[in-house]
Amino acid sequence: MNTLLLIEDEKLLGAELSRHYEKLGWEVTLAANMAEARRWLLDQRLDPLLVISDMNLPDGNALDLMEEVKGKAAHAEWLLLTGYGSVRDSVRALRLGAYDFLEKPCDLERLDLVTTSAMRNANLQRRIIDQTQSRHRRYAPEAYVGRSAKAQEVRLMLGKLTQVPFSALILGGETGTGKGLAARILHYGGPRAQQPLVELNCAALPRELLESELFGHEAGAFTGAAGRHRGLLEQASGGTLFLDEIGEMAPDLQAKLLKAIEDRKVRRLGGEKEIAVDVQIIAASHRDLEKMVGDGDFRADLFHRLSVFRLTLPPLRESKEDLDDLVPLFVAEFNAKAGKQVSVIPDEVWSKLRAHNWPGNVRELRNVIERCVLFADGPVLPSLWLQLPGQAAPSAAAGVVDNGIFLPLDGSMALDDMDRHIIKIALERAGHNLTAAARDLGATRETLRYRVRKYGLKASEA
Repeated sequence: MNTLLLIEDEKLLGAELSRHYEKLGWEVTLAANMAEARRWLLDQRLDPLLVISDMNLPDGNALDLMEEVKGKAAHAEWLLLTGYGSVRDSVRALRLGAYDFLEKPCDLERLDLVTTSAMRNANLQRRIIDQTQSRHRRYAPEAYVGRSAKAQEVRLMLGKLTQVPFSALILGGETGTGKGLAARILHYGGPRAQQPLVELNCAALPRELLESELFGHEAGAFTGAAGRHRGLLEQASGGTLFLDEIGEMAPDLQAKLLKAIEDRKVRRLGGEKEIAVDVQIIAASHRDLEKMVGDGDFRADLFHRLSVFRLTLPPLRESKEDLDDLVPLFVAEFNAKAGKQVSVIPDEVWSKLRAHNWPGNVRELRNVIERCVLFADGPVLPSLWLQLPGQAAPSAAAGVVDNGIFLPLDGSMALDDMDRHIIKIALERAGHNLTAAARDLGATRETLRYRVRKYGLKASEA
């Protein structure tokens, strides 16, 4: 049941409104003055979805109470009623975030319409707040896992950066070291957490499409531009824009991005007016941007504008003690996803994991553990599916396929591609029969069904 706090010093009106909203299914709490309302909101921790308050109360102005409880009590929409409105009060009410400002006497039908609309808005705002808080917990600095000295340094720096309103930052480090995770920690742990986080991989789009995605376009700006498109700089306004692999951005776009950051304005392609934006920029690259500046491959002015702070994430080969925290974490994650109960990691597995150089860093480790968990038949993490350099591929004796499968270990084939290749071959040799392929691979149907869906492969249940 939704809770409504009614603040009204006129006893008859207060009683009438209480009865009315109780009949409509609200749980109504009535306060006759600001002191009583303050006790409900701050001392009793009442959690109203909606507050309907007389503006002028015996012990003060309701706007003062609204300002006092803002940020201390749960989010609620405020409807303010007054017998004599003033421009000053109405402006202040809107500035404080009041949903509406109505003059007495207010028709009940009109009040009900406004109340229903305010209730929908309050529910929406609470869902957004709940999602933000959930992401804040998920992406706390502690989400950057590792016991090594380097991991602890990164975690400490992430914690400090979430406490300051920085305008731009450069994340460095090899591919797979967790730059995306670091960007989410910085956003969801910082002051812009309730605003959007927009992510863009600059290496994934050709130059023309990247410009359109960043700055937006008007209808007819170029062939195929059928309608208006708000660019990612606009969409991220108030929040954070994460530009991954910024080192791949064309020089002319670098210049345009710098101007947008400096001016805090963007102009859509084909547009005539400039649009104000307020964006925190997190730029990342696996390449050494400072060296690129020296070589003339990256604009020095953009580099210096972005490098308000710089944070470089260490490669896994330099902090292998982090394996002790990361491996159980990934095992637990994929146990939950696939309904597995892997709980034992043999010494043989640990030895192979620690001996590997991890060129793909944490991303490679995560893929390896995912494969091993999903192909595990019991509580023991199988070393068979590690498939790290120096380890023999699964043999015919294991019952994978009749003639074995060749998997190149020269870096030409990604780990996910290896998984897909193995499953695809097994399905083809089993006539795309999921049960038969699972039996050949020594896996359960549920495990194989999960992988088939992940890779978009064809399989029949019968």
